[in-house]
Amino acid sequence: MNSTSLRVLTPAKVNLILRVLERRPDGFHAIWSLMHTVGLEDELTLTIQPGGTRRIALRCDHAVLAADQSNLVYRAAQLVLDQVDRTVDLSITLTKRIPLGAGLGGGSSDAAATILGLSRLLGLGWSVEQMAGVGQQLGSDVPFFFLAPAACVTGRGEQVRPVQVIGTRWIALVNPGFPVETKWAYQQLAGTRTAVRPLSPALQQLGGRSVLDWSDVITLAENDFEAPVFAQHPVLAQIKHQLLSRGAEVALLSGSGATMFGVFPDQAGAERAAAVFARDPTMKAYAVPTAGAPVTSVD
Repeated sequence: MNSTSLRVLTPAKVNLILRVLERRPDGFHAIWSLMHTVGLEDELTLTIQPGGTRRIALRCDHAVLAADQSNLVYRAAQLVLDQVDRTVDLSITLTKRIPLGAGLGGGSSDAAATILGLSRLLGLGWSVEQMAGVGQQLGSDVPFFFLAPAACVTGRGEQVRPVQVIGTRWIALVNPGFPVETKWAYQQLAGTRTAVRPLSPALQQLGGRSVLDWSDVITLAENDFEAPVFAQHPVLAQIKHQLLSRGAEVALLSGSGATMFGVFPDQAGAERAAAVFARDPTMKAYAVPTAGAPVTSVD
């Protein structure tokens, strides 16, 4: 086998609905979420060639992100090679565009793309279920990206049921320039609420459907993390208010934060809103379409 490369574009996601339910026996919280990918993407290039010893070399253009075994991309590659017991010389280049600690699933998407890319490059022929099973070992959000663009996600994130959201929308993403650590957000949520609110009948009904309309989703959009995270970071509540005042049909925190997003009926509205926030040098703002699953192209 000669040296072979594969380029994978890895999309961000937003949580259109995120309910945090009871704590499970394994210590994780059960969730109920509707996730959708959006057109802000990292890029991975994987290059393999046969070698006498296994080597994984990861390069990343983001100075803050470690390129060692603490990186989800490195761990994903290691996990795949361990499972198939292959000795290859693997080089990975990661170009980051999705902000870190942003609630946009960038690290999970990168890990999923690594698994998908290696399955293609090594001719493994893994099914979506096999790839998701490997991904689940790396993080709760990873399995979703194999079944994107939209899915209802339950359990601790491993139960993913694809759905189709009819229609088109544009998303204005506003990252405030600081991260929110997921473990901290869960601690804040657990420490501030007195009881777990059960799923509404409307959400239960939505959870049984395979085709959804944006109007249904917008009516039910919510995120349980907003109250505790906003209490510590009031600027996020201000961003939400500004997105709504500039025409967003709904505005929410994504994941546990810190990115806020607004759903707009058209590109022009999303771009106008993003342009306002982009004037603030501490923030990053993007106007992006709702988007499909990771796309691969062989060089």
